[in-house]
Amino acid sequence: MSTPHNRAEKNDIAKTVLMPGDPLRAKFIAESFLEEARLVNDVRGMFAYTGKYKGSTVSVMASGMGMPSIGIYSYELFNFYDVENIIRVGTAGGISEELQVGDVVLGIASCTPSSYSDQFGMPCQPPAAASYSLLKAADEAAAEMGKKVHIGTLLCTDTFYDESGSLGKWRNFGVLATEMESAALYYNAARAGKKALCICTVSDCPLTGESSSPEEREKSFTDMIKLALETSLAI
Repeated sequence: MSTPHNRAEKNDIAKTVLMPGDPLRAKFIAESFLEEARLVNDVRGMFAYTGKYKGSTVSVMASGMGMPSIGIYSYELFNFYDVENIIRVGTAGGISEELQVGDVVLGIASCTPSSYSDQFGMPCQPPAAASYSLLKAADEAAAEMGKKVHIGTLLCTDTFYDESGSLGKWRNFGVLATEMESAALYYNAARAGKKALCICTVSDCPLTGESSSPEEREKSFTDMIKLALETSLAI
């Protein structure tokens, strides 16, 4: 089977999918970390690959930017391709004073001003939360790798260039970092009865102006990808 956005056949996609935003990062993950990786989708340039990591079958597929985009791709993976687990691997802006560029955040939950959840017709906005089993597996994998991670709430917004100036308020509310995909992924997983987790690398700290160099991004992104792949072995 295929969809308007994915030419892969049903059995082309593994039960666990790593989902970066950037299609070229999906290509990098497949070529650098997977054995026997094969391209299974390239519709709209949104690359998806399936291969082996330490003998376990795993897929990696790009989501694009923002909730509408990851909303489409994660919905189709969960509901049309029988995917059980999606682990987002992406970047985030650090809000908390505890975070520095290169730190890795596990998003236990996501708060959002978006109307994405309105489609479900709930009497109030439902919580957008990670799956505990994935969160636990990632935390344990990080400990085994000797990698420090921060666990907390993400802010998921529809705007990258935001004139509201609200990030300080979100920091005061204990939010760790901001990004643009987690809430839609968590909502889709909950509705489908599947599992999801967002693992993010802090690429910049907008409240302080700190940002990472290309070299720092490469190393920290590699740590995040390894963590996600190790997590995939435990689920």
